[in-house]
Amino acid sequence: MRRRVTLSINGDAVTREVEPRLLLSDFIRHEAGLTGTHVGCEHGVCGACTIRLDGAPVRSCLIFAVQAEGHEVRTVESLGTPDALSVLQQAFRDAHGLQCGYCTPGILMTMTAFLEENPDPGEEAVRHALSGNLCRCTGYQHIVDAVLLAAKRLRETA
Repeated sequence: MRRRVTLSINGDAVTREVEPRLLLSDFIRHEAGLTGTHVGCEHGVCGACTIRLDGAPVRSCLIFAVQAEGHEVRTVESLGTPDALSVLQQAFRDAHGLQCGYCTPGILMTMTAFLEENPDPGEEAVRHALSGNLCRCTGYQHIVDAVLLAAKRLRETA
C-alpha cells in the first residue's frame, strides 16, 4: 500500500506516493532527483549517504522516507553551486581533499555540522569526527587538511 509523503528537502516541498519501506536515500535520489547523496553500503557503515535531518548528520540509508515527513532534510546540493562553492567545498578543492569523490558528499555533510559545533578543531578532533565516513581512495590527510583549512577560513570571516 503506497503512502503519500511530503518532505522538505533543501527548503523545497517534495510530495510523492511511495512504498512505506522506501529508504530516505532512495527518495532523495530517485523521487526528488537529487543525486549528490550517494549510497554505498546500505547498512549505515560507510557514511556516503549522510544528509542533515533537522540539522543533525544522519545516514539516509537507515531511515524510511515516511519517517522524515515533517522534518527538514538538507543534502549536499544545499551547500553551494559550481559557481559559488561553500567555504568547506572550496577548502576541499584547494587542499585536494577528494579523489574519486564518491564519499565526498557524505563527508561534506558530516563536516559542515561538525564545524558549526567546533569552529576551532584540532587534527585529532577532525579525525574523530571523520571516523564514521569511509574513503577508499585517500589516506585521509588531505581531507583533514581541507577541514582544518575551512575552519580557519570560517573563523577569519566570522
